[in-house]
Amino acid sequence: MNDGISSQRVLAARVLAVIADAVQLGLMPLFSEGALSPANDILDGVMAVAMVALLGWHWAFVPTIVAEMIPFADLFPTWTGAVLFVTRSSGSMPITTIATPIEGTPPVALPAPPRDERKR
Repeated sequence: MNDGISSQRVLAARVLAVIADAVQLGLMPLFSEGALSPANDILDGVMAVAMVALLGWHWAFVPTIVAEMIPFADLFPTWTGAVLFVTRSSGSMPITTIATPIEGTPPVALPAPPRDERKR
């Protein structure tokens, strides 16, 4: 795969996302309270850490985490949607690391610009 995200990581992230969304839907009474549900908080925390570990930081994870806090919104497959969005191009999302303007802060990962195939 390109830019460090292997096909195994993409597959693992997609499988984990589908499992997390299936658990939230299948065990709806435990997760229906959104941010007030301890089970929801634990699952979403684990998923957020796992997705960043597997795919790197991506802005698509922010609305997913927010939506997971809203009661009944977590019944929509938000993790699956976010992971498919992040990994949408050729099995993985190219990541480009840029320098940060403030010394001591971690670098920010941004999507690489799309390649124009016509320029070859």
